Amino acid sequence: MSAIAGIIDLPYNEKILHDMENKMSGRGPDGHGVFMGHRSAMVHLQLLTSFSQCGQPVHFLCGKQHYVMVLDGVIYNAEQVRTELAQEGHICDTDCPEEVIIYAYMQWKEDCASHFRGNFALAIWEEETKTVFLARDQLGVKPLFYKEHKNGLLFASEIKSVLSYPGVRGELDIEGAAQLVLLGPGRIPGSGVFHGIRELEPGCCALFQDGKLHYKRYWKLTDREHTDSFEQTAQRVREMVTRSIKEQLTADVPVGTFLSGGLDSGIVTAIYAHSYTGQITTFSLDYEDNSKNFTPGRFQPETDNGYIDIMQSLLQTNHHWTVLGAHDLADALQEATEARDLPGMGDVDFSLLAFAKEIRKYVKVALSGECADELFGGYPWFREPDMGGGSTFPWAQNTALRETFLQPHLRSQIRGGEYVRDLYETAVASCDILPQCPPEERRIKELVNLNMWWFMQTLLDRNDRMCTRCGLDVRAPFCDLEIAEYMYGVPVSFKDYMGREKGLLRYAMEGLLPEKVLYRKKNPFPKTYDPRYTDRMRCKILRLLEDDRAPLWEVIDPVAVKQVAFQEMNWPWYGQLMKGPQTMAYILQMDHWLRHYKVDFLF
Repeated sequence: MSAIAGIIDLPYNEKILHDMENKMSGRGPDGHGVFMGHRSAMVHLQLLTSFSQCGQPVHFLCGKQHYVMVLDGVIYNAEQVRTELAQEGHICDTDCPEEVIIYAYMQWKEDCASHFRGNFALAIWEEETKTVFLARDQLGVKPLFYKEHKNGLLFASEIKSVLSYPGVRGELDIEGAAQLVLLGPGRIPGSGVFHGIRELEPGCCALFQDGKLHYKRYWKLTDREHTDSFEQTAQRVREMVTRSIKEQLTADVPVGTFLSGGLDSGIVTAIYAHSYTGQITTFSLDYEDNSKNFTPGRFQPETDNGYIDIMQSLLQTNHHWTVLGAHDLADALQEATEARDLPGMGDVDFSLLAFAKEIRKYVKVALSGECADELFGGYPWFREPDMGGGSTFPWAQNTALRETFLQPHLRSQIRGGEYVRDLYETAVASCDILPQCPPEERRIKELVNLNMWWFMQTLLDRNDRMCTRCGLDVRAPFCDLEIAEYMYGVPVSFKDYMGREKGLLRYAMEGLLPEKVLYRKKNPFPKTYDPRYTDRMRCKILRLLEDDRAPLWEVIDPVAVKQVAFQEMNWPWYGQLMKGPQTMAYILQMDHWLRHYKVDFLF
């Protein structure tokens, strides 16, 4: 984990560079490096792990060519690429993967990223041509934002760093307002919500030269015929998942795992425990009085604690509990907003931020089970017709309700139903699906694409920003390119083996986990059911409603806000967890976001 930022073809000084660094200091507390050229500069912040082998920025001289690179992340197949380069006549002098990346750029230019398998965001400055090349990993694990500004370019791992450049202001246009209310906390792929700020999309790269940005998609999820038998598929899944987990355990610092008591974190923890000779460290989250306040529901049928105890006892881990109270969550609202640079998922964000701070007291690196549901079909909308039927984004089936939150003058301009429907239909139309694919299989593949490029990106944002805020590198081994490409072609009858969500993954991992955990019904990330938290959110909302000058009212209709404060929602605002208290928290985050970033309205 680290942070990168750059200023291209724009004036700068040391104070500007320091400000850009300082905004992202949590991502790289162990060191920093700077490249300063004429009207162009790049910075790198470092968290020391085994993947930080070369000091950055990396300088490379080849004849008259001078390259400078900054990298956030890791290339897992560096040795394979090194072999490919040797066949082309490029012999690397060191073991640093950073050198492999620069040689790959020299050989293949903008096509170099298609040779990499890993989690990365990178920038390569080419001194002679005065160009900068940007690239981001295929699945979007590492963030990279940019802004074209006065014929120059600004880029950084986080939006706040881009906004720190003099003259760049946080602005919200009508498109951004539509995203906040009708899609939030999700957003359109490539959008930074702030006017003029973009995010390099997963699987994309860009070349900036002579004041122009040339954008290219170098990878897309592509359908292919699946010829493996069920048994062969299960064996391949077990091999790929095991390989990815062991790959991401590589570190010169202590590594821990999240342990939720569910299938995904259980797999990660068990494979770690079985491949390590010592005692591993695990971490779990709970809330004060949740055993007393918990109410079973459609999306969260039971609590996790008993299953966590089973796994901890089986693997004899060095286990740590974090127990959060209502005040912990309420107090983290503002910090979580500033960490994400956007309104987030309410206490689903806050709790991870507080959890990460506790984990960081023990380890620098932790593995989670994030992203298994997107690739293996774990969410209810993959199999429940009322959620995945095919008319809108299945995690936000409440456009009509959301529209009522828009100020009337915005409501009439945006036309929420048409706006969301057009985005949805465009997203579905862009899916690569074989022509002979049966309707049921086609729909599942549409959902896989929608989840990977929309819903999963929101979760990866949350995972990255909440954890890097305190210098914790959380890795998601299920979010792996080889797994994603392979699983896309696997038929739904395999994925849902025995009529169970993630049935294939469960079968593939038989013998690894206790039956009770292996075949436990999916439970999402835990949330609080403490009525005191709801009361705190309601009190904050009511105080906000008394402030007639709150910037929120430029976007949001206070009548709708008052209703959500006193009426429970029939359907979650977003995903499975954002009901009434979390929606109130999202509204409060919006208000804090507008104030903290001094957002100007362009409507």
